[in-house]
Amino acid sequence: MPSGVTRTTLRHMTYFPPPAEELRFLDSELRQLDARRAQLLARRAWLITMLQQAVQPAPPVWPSRQAQPGPSARPEATAPGVQNVLLLLGGILLTIAAMVFTLVSWGHLGIAGRSLVLGAVTLAVLGAPVALLRRGLRSTAESVAGLGLALTVLDAYALHEVVFTAADGTTYAAAASTALAALWAAYGTALAGLPGSATLRLPHPAALAVAQLPLVLWTIALGGGPLTVTAAVLLTTAFDAVVALRVSERPVRVVALVCGFGTGGWGVLAAGLLSLGAAGPSAAARAAALLLLAAVIALGVARFAPRPGLATGMATTAALCAVAGPVGVLRVSVPGDWVVPACLACGIALLAAARGPAAVRRGVVLASGVVQAGAVLWAVPAVGVTLLGPVAWLRHIWAGAPADSRAAVTADAFWPPYAVTVPLVLLAVAAVLATAVRGAERRPQALTAALTLTWAAVLVTPTALELPYLVGLLIQGLTVPALLAPALRGAAARTATGLALLTSLGLAFLSLATEPATLGVLASLTVVFAVAAWRGRQAPVSAAAALGWATALACAVGASAGWRPEIVALLVLVVPVAAALLAARLDDPVTTVTVEVTGAVAGFVAIALAVADPPLLALVLSLCGVIAAGTAVRPDRRDVGYAAVALFVLASWVRLAAWQVELPEAYTLPVTVPALLVGALRRRRDPASSSWTAYGPGLTVTLLPSLATAWSDVEWTRPLLLGAAGLLLTLLGARHRLRAPLVLGGSVLALVTLHELAPYLVQVTDALPRWVPPALAGLLLLALGATYEQRLRDVRRVREVLGRMN
Repeated sequence: MPSGVTRTTLRHMTYFPPPAEELRFLDSELRQLDARRAQLLARRAWLITMLQQAVQPAPPVWPSRQAQPGPSARPEATAPGVQNVLLLLGGILLTIAAMVFTLVSWGHLGIAGRSLVLGAVTLAVLGAPVALLRRGLRSTAESVAGLGLALTVLDAYALHEVVFTAADGTTYAAAASTALAALWAAYGTALAGLPGSATLRLPHPAALAVAQLPLVLWTIALGGGPLTVTAAVLLTTAFDAVVALRVSERPVRVVALVCGFGTGGWGVLAAGLLSLGAAGPSAAARAAALLLLAAVIALGVARFAPRPGLATGMATTAALCAVAGPVGVLRVSVPGDWVVPACLACGIALLAAARGPAAVRRGVVLASGVVQAGAVLWAVPAVGVTLLGPVAWLRHIWAGAPADSRAAVTADAFWPPYAVTVPLVLLAVAAVLATAVRGAERRPQALTAALTLTWAAVLVTPTALELPYLVGLLIQGLTVPALLAPALRGAAARTATGLALLTSLGLAFLSLATEPATLGVLASLTVVFAVAAWRGRQAPVSAAAALGWATALACAVGASAGWRPEIVALLVLVVPVAAALLAARLDDPVTTVTVEVTGAVAGFVAIALAVADPPLLALVLSLCGVIAAGTAVRPDRRDVGYAAVALFVLASWVRLAAWQVELPEAYTLPVTVPALLVGALRRRRDPASSSWTAYGPGLTVTLLPSLATAWSDVEWTRPLLLGAAGLLLTLLGARHRLRAPLVLGGSVLALVTLHELAPYLVQVTDALPRWVPPALAGLLLLALGATYEQRLRDVRRVREVLGRMN
């Protein structure tokens, strides 16, 4: 049969059962599938069990009655660790026993017995490591060798107590430490030279540790003073440095480094204290010689150090010691004002002496930087007094010109001693930064730091040199336009602008001493920053600064003319007007924002000045509202219109308060009317907006205060007018289908009506019988119950209909 005929025939012969019959068929097939799946899962579980039993080994024929041992616990300590602890404890206990025998039980033996016992024990203990090393017991040999070295110390003590009783303690200690150091070193070398034995690590480091004492003790025994003892300590440090750099044994190098750092730090500290305590050039020169010796030792270590970090640290130490020595001599040779400049000169000279490997040069440059940073820190108090001292003139405005610039900044401050040379120090460090730093990455930061230090030097010069007051004002006044020069770019320009602002603040405070200086300085600052903003020199900051100084100038002019503060407020309003006009012509968004913010701040200043006079305060608020409204005309400043409305409302409230108006509607209607107008405009632009958003705030501002007043008002005028307003709002809301007027008006009307009818309702309540309220409550409950039953019956009917549909 052709395929086309078959498809046509099958299309007409296909049987489609009803949905209910097809659903029963599908349920039957699913149940059969579930049963078959359960059978297959059971068979699979049985097969897995059989396979597991086949893999497990068969049990033994005669099973053991003993319990199988559990998993062994992991040891918490390793065998070598246990061994070392035991050996260490054994050596310590034997050493303690030998000490007790030597110190306590010594007297029971005679001279021969004592010598024989100690000698025999010491020789036996010192010889035992040889046999132990040949057997490969190195750790035990180390422990026994340590015991033997301790016994040699006890032998030396015993000899002093028995044989050398008349010897000086320091001299004997020096001789004993020398002998012990030599003996221990020879002992370690002898053990290392034995054939077939390993080298012990203890004798040579122990000998090096004891070798720290002989030179110092011999110096003390020979009557050496602090200088000689310090020299001995430094020579010991040199010995440690040689050992650390030349010896190949790692334990010896580690001990040499530790001892070298300890004795070196002790020697440098002692030499520094001797230099500080020197009373004359001779003593200072001897202390300087010690510091130079320490510098030579540190420089030698830096030259041959295997690691760059160690070389840099040692070079830095050497350079600092080399500077500290001459500075100690200069401290007692030159006047106090020139000590820090001399120290700075020595630090700068280090830059010329930076030679050798890169690590050494880096350390010398770092030491020079440390010296220069210390000189700058020494100058910081003088700069701080120069900047912050003039603030004290706020309590002595126009009290009269001071004697000089130092008296001007120290009205309520203390000038640091020996600070005459502060400008020289700052200029020297600035010159070094500007000329010595050559790297492309650090060059901009160095130039910025040099600019800051130069500014500080210029600022502090009149104070340090006690120049006349007017000269100090002139120098600071010329510094401001110099910092706003057009030659600066990038970070330097931003730094210079910040310094110019800081200088202008100090200059303004400093000018408060006299009236002409105040007016002249404020006018000059206004012009300088205005010109800088006009020429694009950090325009956002310069424009804001110009407006700020203009505000201060307006206040100063009003105070000079003898005007009251509220009158001065009208003059200050010129600044917000100028800011608003200027912001409308600017193209830079950042500058526009800073100008507008500064104008707003000036407006707040004017408001604060007029607070004492309510009528003038209302006028000032109105003028500020006019300025804000003029700003809101611009398309990008529409939101300022809200501020203008708020200012007008505040102005009206202040005026009403000045007229002693007590009606709340007089205060709320000036808010309600503009709010409703704004809401109407919003609804016209966006018909989908909610009436609560458009009209709710405006209506609430008046209705709620009036309702609260009417609730306690005994007159009939306000309730009548408020009820009429509520009725009108209800009708308007119903007419235009607006929820906010409808709800607010209806609520106000109902509450006013309830308030007016309350006395009559009380009378009616008193006239009703006592059974009426319970009866009314019962009727209400019956009505609610009937309604509830009706709802349940409707739900029951819906459920029955759905059941029949299934």
